[in-house]
Amino acid sequence: MNRFHSITEKLHIQYPIVQAPMLGVTTPEMVAAIANEGGLGSLPVGGLSPEKTTELIRRTKQLSQRPFAVNLFAHTIPEVNRDQAAQMQDFLIGLGQKNGLEFPELALDTLTFYSYKAQIDILIAEQIPIVSFTFGIPDDESLQKLKANGTVLIGTATCLEEALLLDKKGIDMITAQGIEAGGHRGTFLEDIPLPQVGVLALVPQIVNRIGKPVLASGAINDRKTIKAAFAMGASAVQIGTAFIATTESLAIPAYQQAVLAAKDTDSQLTRAFSGRWARGLQNQFMTEVEHSGFTPLPYPIQNSLTTALRQKAQQQNKGDFTNLWSGQSAPKIHLPDCAAIFRELIRQAELTY
Repeated sequence: MNRFHSITEKLHIQYPIVQAPMLGVTTPEMVAAIANEGGLGSLPVGGLSPEKTTELIRRTKQLSQRPFAVNLFAHTIPEVNRDQAAQMQDFLIGLGQKNGLEFPELALDTLTFYSYKAQIDILIAEQIPIVSFTFGIPDDESLQKLKANGTVLIGTATCLEEALLLDKKGIDMITAQGIEAGGHRGTFLEDIPLPQVGVLALVPQIVNRIGKPVLASGAINDRKTIKAAFAMGASAVQIGTAFIATTESLAIPAYQQAVLAAKDTDSQLTRAFSGRWARGLQNQFMTEVEHSGFTPLPYPIQNSLTTALRQKAQQQNKGDFTNLWSGQSAPKIHLPDCAAIFRELIRQAELTY
């Protein structure tokens, strides 16, 4: 059995293409569209409440009878430094007022953060067959629960060292996230500089060291890039930016238009929006935070502080004040919906088994 048949069989899919879980963009409709076409749809629930997690899973099930993955954020939650949080909030309120984006002050005592640990039992109860995760590795108890349930586990690595740690924990598959990929970096090692390894260097290193399926992620959006990933030894590809400008996406019109028009130099790494490094299209908010003299607070504190401003910007379709996560390669296929894009990717890559 070749590696393509092996991974499609393990993931219960027809084609080795995974839709990247993009929190704030991905909808149950997007996940279902990919699943119904024979790919692996991925539902992001990182940081969401147990109630919202259940709601999204059940909505996706209503739209598709096919298996899909659920994606968790496996990070630890830091303590809130209230002085720093108050200073950052004052800056954000002032920035909003100057740009017609007024929002009420957030009571810092009411900040609530949800851990992935509160979602594990939900995934098991809902019989989710595939769970992917990023920002870390779930604790041993959570891993044991999922493995006992027969769940296929997919971890995220941005360097070889992270991949080796995932392998030691018995993770079934590894997503090799190159520096080209849009959205949050999956990095979880805190004692090394931020890994900035390209997918061309990362995938072969992991494939050569670990005898498990590797999913290539970063700048993959057409026939050439898909085939290049397979030539490097990847068993599947994970694609996100290509699906942002679709009818199933939550991205506002300004975001969709910016992604379609983006050049290879338009995206940058930033911590301005969430406190974690992420790749997005450069905009005024990123510049304002970078020149403010304030250091973004750790994730998810910074993320919570910027939420109200980003929501106001989205309501007014102002792309300069909300995150525009995007990879280094703009979508090559300009079609209106996810199913059409997926079918074109399959056609171009000649993925017929």
